[in-house]
Amino acid sequence: MHIWFNLAVYGAADRTIAHLSASHHGVFAKSHADLAGFTAEQRKQRIETGQWTVLHEAVYRLSGVPATWKGDVLAACWAGGFRAVASHRSAAALWGLAGGKRSIQEIMCPRWRRAQHAPLVVHESKALDPVDTTFADGIPVTTPERTLLDLGAVCGPRTVEMAFNRAEHQELVTLDSVRRMLTRLARSGRPGVRKLRRVLEVRQPGQRAPESEMETMLIQILREWGFPEGVPQFEIWMRGRFIARVDLAFPEQRVAVEYDSDEWHGGRGVNERDASRRRRLRQYDWETVTATRADVVNDAPETRAALRVALNRPRFGVA
Repeated sequence: MHIWFNLAVYGAADRTIAHLSASHHGVFAKSHADLAGFTAEQRKQRIETGQWTVLHEAVYRLSGVPATWKGDVLAACWAGGFRAVASHRSAAALWGLAGGKRSIQEIMCPRWRRAQHAPLVVHESKALDPVDTTFADGIPVTTPERTLLDLGAVCGPRTVEMAFNRAEHQELVTLDSVRRMLTRLARSGRPGVRKLRRVLEVRQPGQRAPESEMETMLIQILREWGFPEGVPQFEIWMRGRFIARVDLAFPEQRVAVEYDSDEWHGGRGVNERDASRRRRLRQYDWETVTATRADVVNDAPETRAALRVALNRPRFGVA
């Protein structure tokens, strides 16, 4: 991180704080200043002259250093005490999951005694075991499993399912690790339990997670349309030969549903590849139904009808 002033004209304590803040997303705490050798009078002088910007009580940023969302989250965690961690939507943002928000600082701590201000969101809880916390990029944060549970308290079931699928696809969690966490923490009235439990109920051991949020949304919309639960990222093998891996499959009916993410920029090469893929699947009596982003976002009667026809067509039983 670039420090705006010339360190050569500052003392050892200032240089120590500058280097420390550079490795902590641009922020530092009073405890760091104490260790660097600053007296109470020196801290006051740097605040009054604008060299330090106060973010929270006893948490600062060097003036002129660009603010970052990670720095803001870390500063909030330090302000909350040694057991405070990024949680809920801030944790989801750190893990790269659906439901994540960089526009707020959302933390969990046993007790918050300071003033709150937008965009700070504080969840006071004593039910946060060390096993449910870790670090992401140097920031204390709830584990991916616990983050999924907490998301259910602030986000809808669709978002929780997308976050779970993304976390599994990124190998941040497994179906078993989330189930173990839920068994350990589930209790009557705990926010998020019911939503996460519903997500786990439709997943089967060994089943691959969808590769994108739009594929998860496709599964959700088919579920809402009343279709049976399909198998995401299904590998099709015929006579011991790998044929294709499709976004979603109904194996008994030999129907594949493909999400067309290239609908606006596919080009001739992509279209020819997709046509060849569909012909290859049809050779083995597999029917392909293509869904676009518009189908996922909007209620698309044509796609719904095409899938219903495909699922009810006669099959010839090619082995």
